[in-house]
Amino acid sequence: MSKTNKSHGRLAIRPTLRARELMTNTPDIVGVWKAKVITLFPESFPGVLDRSLTGKALQDGLWQLETIQLRGYGIGKHKDVDHPPAGGGAGMVLKPDVVGAALADARRATPVDPKAWPVVYMSPRGKPLTQAMAQEFSQAQGMTILCGRFEGVDERVLEEYNVQEVSLGDFVLTGGEIAAQAVIDATVRLLPNVLGNADSTVDESHSNGLLEHPQYTKPAEWQGRKIPEVLLSGHHGNVDKWRRGMAEKLTKERRPDMWKAYQARKDT
Repeated sequence: MSKTNKSHGRLAIRPTLRARELMTNTPDIVGVWKAKVITLFPESFPGVLDRSLTGKALQDGLWQLETIQLRGYGIGKHKDVDHPPAGGGAGMVLKPDVVGAALADARRATPVDPKAWPVVYMSPRGKPLTQAMAQEFSQAQGMTILCGRFEGVDERVLEEYNVQEVSLGDFVLTGGEIAAQAVIDATVRLLPNVLGNADSTVDESHSNGLLEHPQYTKPAEWQGRKIPEVLLSGHHGNVDKWRRGMAEKLTKERRPDMWKAYQARKDT
């Protein structure tokens, strides 16, 4: 017996001028959040996004993934996508005419409003990814992510397409594909019905401005270490108080920057 496609009946046929070989064959599902990823290595996707809850949600049609092959927009016989930086220097820079053509195709049938459809470039000089940022992305209709390579992307194309630069942290990767998967994972898990328990996102790290409290489970004692008695008391008020206190303690010790921001919000 064949498995029923849960997304059946929601396919939308939209005209496109894109060469079919440049993109994955993913018909739009009306009302479903979608990630469009521009990359030189589309075979890197879905990668880890095909596993666990995000993978199941992808199979169930709760979100969609489309990869756009940047090399297909390359110039000349060898499909060149990069060129040495103006002014000299090491490395290569992704060309604006190449990246611009890919972004133009990705924009088709999507809102221009960056709140409704953000266009993001994974860059070590971008704003650090936060839980609040992932929440904003999840509330959009979808997003386009440009995966950089080499020394970066010509600044003019980032300006032309109002591209938001996002970073995973103060370090450099060889390309944006790993970072893009991290952004998508952080966003998709916040979409409706992706997590089995919607309350799972309420108390986790960063959701309320604090790090998450310690977690415990059976056995009650392991290697001489016991579960804190308050968690076994059955008194939900005391449990909540303990968890809040531990979250504050950990945040103050490990992330003084978060603690300072948390205190400032409490004082307003």
